[in-house]
Amino acid sequence: MVGESSVPKARQTRYRIREWPREERPRERMAALGAGALATRELLAIVIGSGGNGRTAVDIANDVMGRANGSLRRLATLPPAVLLGVRGVGEATAVKIAAALELGRRASAEPALSLEHVASPRDIFDRFGPQMRDLRHEEFHVLLLNVQHRILRDVLVTRGILDASVIHPREVFRPAILENAAGVILVHNHPSGDPDPSPEDRRVTAQLAEAGSAIGIDVLDHIVIGDAAFVSFVEAGLL
Repeated sequence: MVGESSVPKARQTRYRIREWPREERPRERMAALGAGALATRELLAIVIGSGGNGRTAVDIANDVMGRANGSLRRLATLPPAVLLGVRGVGEATAVKIAAALELGRRASAEPALSLEHVASPRDIFDRFGPQMRDLRHEEFHVLLLNVQHRILRDVLVTRGILDASVIHPREVFRPAILENAAGVILVHNHPSGDPDPSPEDRRVTAQLAEAGSAIGIDVLDHIVIGDAAFVSFVEAGLL
């Protein structure tokens, strides 16, 4: 296949992949550059895992693609038994290839992920409580919401003790402006397990609410997460 790889064929047949330069090995290339930078046969070689009998996984991947005339869609229609005719492909490898292609098919068939709707402070606690209540440090998140109160993005602003001098409004509202958010919800945890807002929590909230009002992006709530409970600034009359 044209453009599939810059690796010389002589190298593919004479050497094992682990003897190639690191920048040419499929696994290392994927780790460094991401899956999108790899040719189809390189991705398939990663699924195959290893070669044998003087053939690399890339050599085997070439032959597998040849059985399907270079088409992944055609390859996906072949039963695993057909691939057993490729030298170097055993039953386990044939099944792995079929499983990988089926995962891709199912992923492409899934509907687009809907944006999560926020109807109440409880929704925020149900989402963030399990991941934040047992942390030994404080995390301060900002949820960006659209006009329908659906979450556009979760932004981790800082880790550590909540401090108004550290959490600058620009760090909160820059991503909100870029995402064209209609409002934000602040979320942070108390490692002590007690969700009652501290004086510093109130200062941070007041500072951010004032900044948001000035630029037209409302702070809709601030949720403080404790061990098994939470406090909503709105429900507590603090915002």
